[in-house]
Amino acid sequence: MSEHHATGRITRRRFIHIAAATALLGACRAAEPATPTPAAAPAATPSPAPSATASATATAAPTLAPSATACPECSEGATAAPTTTATIAPPATPDARAHVAIARAASYDPAIVRRAVRDLLDGLGGLAGVVHSGSRVAIKVNLTGGSFFSPPAGLSATESYMTHPEVVRALGELLRDAGARELFIVEALFDDDSFRRYGYEEVARSLGASPVDLNRPDPYGDFASLPVGQGAFIYEQISAHRLLQEVDAFVSVAKMKAHCRCGVTLALKNLVGIVPATHYRLSEQDWHRSALHGPTDDVTRSRLPRAVVDLCRARPIHLALSDGIRTGQGGEVPRGSFAPLAPGVLVAGRDPVAADAVATAVMGFDPAAAYPNPPFVNADNHLELAHSMGLGTNRLQEIAVIGARIEDVRQQFRPCWSENG
Repeated sequence: MSEHHATGRITRRRFIHIAAATALLGACRAAEPATPTPAAAPAATPSPAPSATASATATAAPTLAPSATACPECSEGATAAPTTTATIAPPATPDARAHVAIARAASYDPAIVRRAVRDLLDGLGGLAGVVHSGSRVAIKVNLTGGSFFSPPAGLSATESYMTHPEVVRALGELLRDAGARELFIVEALFDDDSFRRYGYEEVARSLGASPVDLNRPDPYGDFASLPVGQGAFIYEQISAHRLLQEVDAFVSVAKMKAHCRCGVTLALKNLVGIVPATHYRLSEQDWHRSALHGPTDDVTRSRLPRAVVDLCRARPIHLALSDGIRTGQGGEVPRGSFAPLAPGVLVAGRDPVAADAVATAVMGFDPAAAYPNPPFVNADNHLELAHSMGLGTNRLQEIAVIGARIEDVRQQFRPCWSENG
């Protein structure tokens, strides 16, 4: 399936006032029609981890590492995880490096979702450290696959594998209340009409926000090159929409899911959808960003998680929010072993690595697990790589969990062993 590109959804007049953040291509590079530059061998001093800004403190709940068994349906070359012994993470220390909030939400009823998102943000000390009066804010949603896949019977795509628009509506209203002047709902779309099809045009109207297809440079003439910084794993520069270079705050709102190639797809992995697909494909026939993956499964195991970290360094996340009210297990889209699940939770934090670590624990997994332990059965742990580069912490003992406790909302997800089963 070839990718479609939406027509421009925002006018140059709307953008003209925007002033001009700061990723082993190897043999694959020649096949990429892109401008990204391969990085030198990674050997850098990690940048300092973000400091916790919330004042609330709580005890982080323990998480159990599930036992893993070999999967008879694993794809050729995949390695089944060995059986592991359950371990309990120690509680957070009083000087926890990060704060992450968990809220329950039984449905996508707008009042229920708004209350839950408000509780999350209140638990983190509000939005003062994320937005200020006059801020321009980009909200990255996850509309992976577009109409290429069909949702499970009786459910919509946003109830099973895409970010639900009601979560974005609630967040956008609270961002407006905190002083945000401009809101942009952004995604590199698979289909021209994805914003309309999945409820985001209506949400954008209600918020006075602009939907932006990141696959197109409009209204600019070209894409920007976002520097990754010293010690980049794969890319020294990331090609992306210039808006992402100019906004004051960047929020990643992901769906809480397992991922066949990356273990989990949460706020960090959501950034794969910020780059134009045509710049990151090995072949014009590829419907996904195959250059980020590499040509073979063996390459993907190492390459994809490192590319994710490069993306997150090039476009840092100021607030991470994962939608786990209704989702699916066994994969990121409805195919193979994917099955609906309703954990009824939302997870948020200003440290995106910590937020993803807590969400991973809510899914029943150890966020510090090493390949090939679940959920990282097919790739290296990108949370661990992000931690090593100073982007945040995936150590539960370093995270204060606010609101619901991990052990009270934990629901064991099935990892994705392969894309076909």
